[in-house]
Amino acid sequence: MVHDNHHHHHEDHCAHAQDQAARAPLALVAAEECCAARGEKLTPLRRTVLEALYASHRPVSAYDLIERIAASGQKPPAPVTIYRTLDFLRAQGFIHRLESLNAFIACPAAHRPDEPVVFMICETCGGVDEAAPGPVLAALKAAADQQGFTPARSVIEMTGCCSHCRR
Repeated sequence: MVHDNHHHHHEDHCAHAQDQAARAPLALVAAEECCAARGEKLTPLRRTVLEALYASHRPVSAYDLIERIAASGQKPPAPVTIYRTLDFLRAQGFIHRLESLNAFIACPAAHRPDEPVVFMICETCGGVDEAAPGPVLAALKAAADQQGFTPARSVIEMTGCCSHCRR
């Protein structure tokens, strides 16, 4: 596992990391089943990338993923291949891209890929929590409708301090 020394929390002891590690096995099985039901394949590389994202509670860039795969002793994929893999995983709703960080996180929630989510990014530990936007989305839709605007997608990101780091 890759550790970032400049963060205050050891990866294994952070609540985000523990939650992510606990979800990983079931989420990977669910991803396999979901792909099978859709007539898609969770190829070895797709599975490796998804596992790598579950191995970190922090968002991971495409190039970090390539390095992590190489560090595990596997042949590192070309950038174009890793981006294709990430596009597939996003289209299936298995991962999210955090726009502000240009990085990716695993998503165990199994919601539709086009469903908006509110991301809460902790500036202390780097962990990310996600929440369904509910009322926030209704207000955004009303604002868009009032302007006659048709959004292609909504990404809502907040930065601050998570409850784990506030303690």
